Amino acid sequence: MAQAIRAKYLALEGVLNERARRLWAATESLTIGYGGDAVVASATGLARATIRAGREELKKGEAVTERQRRPGGGRKALALVQGGWVEALERMVAPTTRGDPMSPLRWTCKSTRNLAAELRHEGFVVSHMSVGKKLHELGYNLHALRKNQEGTSHPDRNAQFEHISAMVEDFQARNQPVISVDTKKKELVGSFRNVGREWQPTGRPEEVNVHDFPEDAVGKAIPYGVFDMTRNEAWVSVGRDHDTPAFAVASIRQWWKTMGLPAYPSATELLITADAGGSNGYRTRAWKKELQELADDTGLNIHVCHFPPGTSKWNKIEHRLFCHITQNWRGKPLTSFETVVNLIGRTRTTRGLRVKARLDKKQYPTGVEITKTEMKRLALRKDDFHGDWNYLLEPRRTE
Repeated sequence: MAQAIRAKYLALEGVLNERARRLWAATESLTIGYGGDAVVASATGLARATIRAGREELKKGEAVTERQRRPGGGRKALALVQGGWVEALERMVAPTTRGDPMSPLRWTCKSTRNLAAELRHEGFVVSHMSVGKKLHELGYNLHALRKNQEGTSHPDRNAQFEHISAMVEDFQARNQPVISVDTKKKELVGSFRNVGREWQPTGRPEEVNVHDFPEDAVGKAIPYGVFDMTRNEAWVSVGRDHDTPAFAVASIRQWWKTMGLPAYPSATELLITADAGGSNGYRTRAWKKELQELADDTGLNIHVCHFPPGTSKWNKIEHRLFCHITQNWRGKPLTSFETVVNLIGRTRTTRGLRVKARLDKKQYPTGVEITKTEMKRLALRKDDFHGDWNYLLEPRRTE
């Protein structure tokens, strides 16, 4: 008998809902008579309480509906059992409370577990799963910080962008070189983890140091890039000493000798677009002095246009060169300076970017002061529009 009931149950299990199963089981039990609950329970695996509940429903003759349980059945919602916990949760995560120094979660991670713990501290019994579900219902999601605030915008910011654009178009129309320069992020050289992933044999990733301690490094690589905006090619000097104006201009000098002069043999002018700060900042006297010496040596009229403060990401070299270098060495440890130079030099793009790189072993002392007298000797001519950002260094005549 049990085997027959088992066979019928297996045949009907897939089409019966919860209520239909208990009613069917109760019917089979009543058919057997005394001991029927035990037999049906053993054959189907249903609890005896379930069979008894079905028998009670058959006695009452309750009409068949779409509902599987009586109204009011199941666990009550937390919002009904513990009134006020949703409001307390919103108060904890609302953006308006972030500036409140008295907020208990002002200086902690607002994870679902921490939020649940704080709710329990206030007298509510809530799990972190309920907190996460309710946050989604309230329209909250996990977000990372977004870089969007650039600080105070200079009133002539847009005008400077237009000035730079006009200068670049004019130089390119006359086949005069235009370069974008900047220092890429400094990198520790050694067996250190580099972000990104690279194809390796399964289960055998390349091992690197657990910690990125500077004292364990071979040195620090300082890539200074010079990007030719017209020809889509670049020169990168990898320094190992200091990022100084002398190092920056030495990199430009190397670009001119190696790539610039062969590409522009008839050039009489050079336009440099640079950031407002760093080793090529508009306030840096040593930068202008080194450029003056470059102008004297090459005979070029060197025009310089600086991007307004806080707008370095608009510099062409950032998204036309540096991002591709980072992509090329992703997942590879920069174990030596030779590795750094080779990876930079092998950077290519589908749009034809070509990069040359060389290690600069020279030492560039810091703290070099340029006096006002030396500045007066420069053949520096400021533009009518923002002469602090836009200026010309002419070659000085030698007697």
